[in-house]
Amino acid sequence: MIEPAKTDSTAERLKSFIERIECFEESRSEISEEIKDVFAEVKSHGFDVKIVRQVLKLRKLEPNERQEQEALLESYLSALGMFSATPLGRAAAERAP
Repeated sequence: MIEPAKTDSTAERLKSFIERIECFEESRSEISEEIKDVFAEVKSHGFDVKIVRQVLKLRKLEPNERQEQEALLESYLSALGMFSATPLGRAAAERAP
């Protein structure tokens, strides 16, 4: 079990940590509200918010991770008989006579 703070300096250090965390949580809340406002703006300009979220998620990935996920998605869709819904499937359909 952790013993409670026994000295003033330890208590002050703990208080400082708590206050910093509180400040960061407040900032996070403010940023979260700003992000919501931007998404509302995205929607008001006719963009699909779900797709914008997907784009944001993809942009966070390394290029090789993104390619790997896209290949797996194509593989799964193909296994489910949905190959024509993939970029490769659409390209094949365009080339077919």
